[in-house]
Amino acid sequence: MLFHTRNLLGILIKDWLRYHRALNGRNGNYLQLCNRNEQLEAAPDGIGYLCNWKWTSDLHAPKVLSSLGLRLMVKALTEHPIDRAAAPSIPAPKPDVSFVIGHRGLARLPNLLVTLESIAAQVAANIECIVVEQSATPEVKDKLPGWIRYIHTPLPHGDMLYCRAWAFNVGAHAAQGETLVLHDNDMMVPADYAKEVLTRRKDGYEAMNLKRFIFYLSERHSAAVIAEGKHLAGRPPQVVVQNLEAGGSLAIAREAYFRIGGFDESFIGWGGEDNEFWERVQTLRVWPYGYLPIVHLWHANQTGKFESERETTKLLETRSAIPPQERIAELTSRAFGSIHGPAVATSN
Repeated sequence: MLFHTRNLLGILIKDWLRYHRALNGRNGNYLQLCNRNEQLEAAPDGIGYLCNWKWTSDLHAPKVLSSLGLRLMVKALTEHPIDRAAAPSIPAPKPDVSFVIGHRGLARLPNLLVTLESIAAQVAANIECIVVEQSATPEVKDKLPGWIRYIHTPLPHGDMLYCRAWAFNVGAHAAQGETLVLHDNDMMVPADYAKEVLTRRKDGYEAMNLKRFIFYLSERHSAAVIAEGKHLAGRPPQVVVQNLEAGGSLAIAREAYFRIGGFDESFIGWGGEDNEFWERVQTLRVWPYGYLPIVHLWHANQTGKFESERETTKLLETRSAIPPQERIAELTSRAFGSIHGPAVATSN
């Protein structure tokens, strides 16, 4: 109790006024909010910010004073609304942007369906969406909207852990758009997401990380959003995350994706594949300045996420010690993205 009181006093004295000014300001001032010990770099055109630290971080003040998190989410979603639709309003014979989502199991199917509705509501962009189900037998095929392109990748062996890298590579091969959005099955995107991706592509950028704040909803809040189709900003977010980099959602030119070797399918199990991929993405022309919100729907933690000695952590350390260009040469020599199973190096 004493610790919470001290924390609250600290927020009221040191953070409340700067949050109040930023949230009441114009010209995207709220995008400059970060923790006191963090620094942001403004985009060259003034739209968006780069987090000048390596890993993700939670905004501290909204965790202590939840009203700040709610105000921030309302502000972000007012600037960039998240809508929901059953299907894209204009069918695209040739999409400009291909959303690729990997999926496994029925537990996250409600999250996936709501995520797809937010993608279907995209404006001013021709899109398609590919769902790659990685499972022993098809489970969600008949439960998906008709506009979704579905791919099933049977598991090479029954106890294989989820391989996010393999799912993305399979989907990238099937994609028809010149730009990919590599997207998770639990993240709702604003209606102008694909449009903003295309704007940056027209400016010559090959890879784009446009997300600034990711609003993580609680279990109860997520259930209300899924079941009732409303209340998106009806409760404070549980956590506001920054600097997710390649995690969650990332846009990249399809040609550049294959040029750098796609995702490394050696990462089987939770974590590491996005960090390794982001290191190789730095060899491209990157727009790393985030300004769009994303809403993350609650789900139970993935198997192995909190294992301190998980194999993917060790693999990331090993792979990161190799220069990116050497990794690119190795990965482009692999037959990655095969529907029959991950392309894993004999040694790492």
